[in-house]
Amino acid sequence: MRGLRDAKLEGQRVLMRVDFNLPMDKLGEIIDDSKMKAALPSIKYVLSQGGRLILMTHLGRPKGGPEPKYSLKKVAERLGLLLEQPVLMMDDCIGPEVEGASRSLANGSLMMLENLRFHKGEEDNDPAFAKQLAALGDIYVNDAFGTAHRAHASTAGVADYLPSYAGFLMENEVQMLNSVLDSPECPRMGILGGAKVADKLGLIDNLLGKLDIILIGGGMANTFLKAQGKKIGRSLCEDDLLDEARRLLEKAKEKKVSLLLPVDAVVADEISPAAKAIVVSVDEVPENMMILDIGPRTIEIYSQEIMRAHTVIWNGPMGVYEYEPFASGTREVTRAVADSSAVSVIGGGDSAVAVHDMGLEHEITHISTGGGATLEYLEGIRLPGVVACGL
Repeated sequence: MRGLRDAKLEGQRVLMRVDFNLPMDKLGEIIDDSKMKAALPSIKYVLSQGGRLILMTHLGRPKGGPEPKYSLKKVAERLGLLLEQPVLMMDDCIGPEVEGASRSLANGSLMMLENLRFHKGEEDNDPAFAKQLAALGDIYVNDAFGTAHRAHASTAGVADYLPSYAGFLMENEVQMLNSVLDSPECPRMGILGGAKVADKLGLIDNLLGKLDIILIGGGMANTFLKAQGKKIGRSLCEDDLLDEARRLLEKAKEKKVSLLLPVDAVVADEISPAAKAIVVSVDEVPENMMILDIGPRTIEIYSQEIMRAHTVIWNGPMGVYEYEPFASGTREVTRAVADSSAVSVIGGGDSAVAVHDMGLEHEITHISTGGGATLEYLEGIRLPGVVACGL
């Protein structure tokens, strides 16, 4: 990849795509600025090298026009506090006024464009819109790995008009994911959870050629259990993917990959914090109940396997961890990964939330800022935003 250190920055207008799609409360206040903090190394480097920095991002899902609740004004204010320097906030992301401001920027100063998604051309990757964005910079830097799987104007189209480089966050994400995918250190493990097999078909297929052991949990495990002929009661199951689940189980055998499924489960007749949960063998799930977490014996087996691993990739919770009766599986797997000596990569999403909730983020080698981007990269898909940086 072409990285920031490969670019001459002094006096240059640096048009940088960041992922500042930060969670907000109902009053429009920022709840979590970790994505912003992850981009600070690239931002500070450009400013320290005398670059004239123009930041662009999206926020939320506006419906094709300006909406006050999706304005980036408070995002710019928070960035100014973190940097301890003013951030010039624009009223739009394209146009003569914005271009004029970009040309007037002093070396080592920065401005933020208004929400890219206030223009339909962003998500359509409209060449005319991309060209208007490109007019604001001399070089383009993509530091938004979380949006790298989207072929939008700001993540892919702009690169057709400007020399393009990867920011430090983008570089780090790609290097870490490559290192675990290509790791020679065995055993190499994947831990996959979440609700649906359909969301991770490509991921499982790709990882079966790269890993030694895969642990399955969450709702997706139910489909595999039913494919093996087990009765799963009222549990979530993708009946249309039972043949696909059997194919993956067979492929795991052919590849000599150990694909482990739960041996016991926490079940209940409702999904609620007050549910009366019981533990049963996966061979004895009552007809009127649902599998909502992995059981204690499965936790023990999975934890032992994690302790043996040299490399761990984890994406997706082990159960309905939002509710205390079904949180143990995700919590104990989190603790096992944190306690292991393995190189560990958490693929964003709910798994990352679980790690942060337990305060164990410093015990994990790398927590990806991507969700869908991380999954697609691990599937072996070439991401438009990464390709734009020369990979």
